[in-house]
Amino acid sequence: MRVLVVEDESALREQLHQQLTSRGFSVDSAEDGEEGLYIGRAYPLDLAVIDLGLPKLSGIELIRRLRGEGVAFPIIILTARGDWQDKVEGLEAGADDYLVKPFHIEELLARLNALLRRSAGHASPTLESGPIQLNTASQVLTLNGDMVDLTAYEYRVLEYLMLNAGKVVSKTELTEHIYEQDYDRDSNVLEVFIRRLRRKLDPEGTLQPIETLRGRGYRFSIGESAN
Repeated sequence: MRVLVVEDESALREQLHQQLTSRGFSVDSAEDGEEGLYIGRAYPLDLAVIDLGLPKLSGIELIRRLRGEGVAFPIIILTARGDWQDKVEGLEAGADDYLVKPFHIEELLARLNALLRRSAGHASPTLESGPIQLNTASQVLTLNGDMVDLTAYEYRVLEYLMLNAGKVVSKTELTEHIYEQDYDRDSNVLEVFIRRLRRKLDPEGTLQPIETLRGRGYRFSIGESAN
């Protein structure tokens, strides 16, 4: 999933970039509110982490402008301001959650995953399709109860398809949500990820959970046992 981090403190911004990337996110970073507004308008993000004390454009104003323009991805405020008045102002501006610095990265990750699940209409961190289970909190995939190893990009592709199960996801949409903005994208590489996922999810060729729709993209077919 693709996340925007808007943080003016360079060390913390880089730390968040590294930690979120290591946990399977594609990360776009901005050092001030104006750059955050540009990226928030220009790219198909899945969620954003926004500081309040930003140069050029405050975090509150950034959130207000994004919401005013119809941008709907979940937003969590990450700030040193812990007064209840700041929390109320941030949530009323359009943020979905609020976390005060200093913070534990595990708490931030848990809140981000919860926002992603809720925005996709899932209450549980475990996505199911028949014998396939993907835990988005632990990032563990099991097939008939047995763990299946995934690379970072295989996980990103599968998570996005399962969170959007039943919907047609074009190659363009999929690549935009698994890669950050400056990454060299190659649709042939995406097809390799899909082939590898099919072999891992369906070694006997009986489930066929990832459907290819010629000229339109892919669709993950989720079973009756899904959440």
